[in-house]
Amino acid sequence: MSSTLIIIPARLASSRFPAKPLAPLVGADGIARPALHYTWQAGLTAAREIDGNARCIVATDDERIAALCHAEDMAVVMTPEACANGTERCAAALEALGEKPDLVVNLQGDAPLTPAAFVAAVGTLIEANPSLAMATVAVPASPAVLAHLQSDAAAGRVGGTTVVRSSTGRALYFSKSIVPHVTPGTVPRENVLLHLGLYAYRPAALEDYASHGPVPLELQEGLEQLRFLDAGLPVGVAVCEAPAWEMIELNNPTDVPLIEAELARRAGLEPA
Repeated sequence: MSSTLIIIPARLASSRFPAKPLAPLVGADGIARPALHYTWQAGLTAAREIDGNARCIVATDDERIAALCHAEDMAVVMTPEACANGTERCAAALEALGEKPDLVVNLQGDAPLTPAAFVAAVGTLIEANPSLAMATVAVPASPAVLAHLQSDAAAGRVGGTTVVRSSTGRALYFSKSIVPHVTPGTVPRENVLLHLGLYAYRPAALEDYASHGPVPLELQEGLEQLRFLDAGLPVGVAVCEAPAWEMIELNNPTDVPLIEAELARRAGLEPA
């Protein structure tokens, strides 16, 4: 049985939404809890559903996040503040833990609505394709999500990341702009794919990534996964059916009420 380590990178120094892992989100029960709480619950659910040999841990560089983890019984590992992104933080966490799992999953701390099935999908994709350096996931953007992205773009905000992929399922490009271009008010010929903050790597690829510095496109877009593409490494994209709730990440303060609404709606859709 293969082993899987789900790592949730969490830091406070976000330029768009400082301290967002600690941002209160009101759940379906009316209680406000830190955003990281919900991502942790998503990680635990995924770990239970993958197999009997998967576990979850938070990787951070901040004592306030570590204190929250200890208070809520979340496993946590401290990593250097110098980590440039979540992928580097996952590599640092793996080194600090001294572990060699078969698969590492990066579940970003700002993605509390991630379904467990998506974690399984990236794991299945990379295990079935040994040539892949990394696998990630995307969902077709619904009209509502596309409108949300366009509204954010018009207001000068980044509302999410999109991805285009080849006919063989390999990633061609990721962007914080909407790709391919869609004229507002028109129906796209190809579904816009909303990329989600979820990656699966083999430990060797993760270690290799951390040994190289950031590349210009990665810095310009602010997207860590572009370092893989710049190096010519194959990245697989699993396209999953969108769940019954909108896939919105916690990128801006304006996303808080949207995520709270989806937490409440999803709770009503899931079986007790």
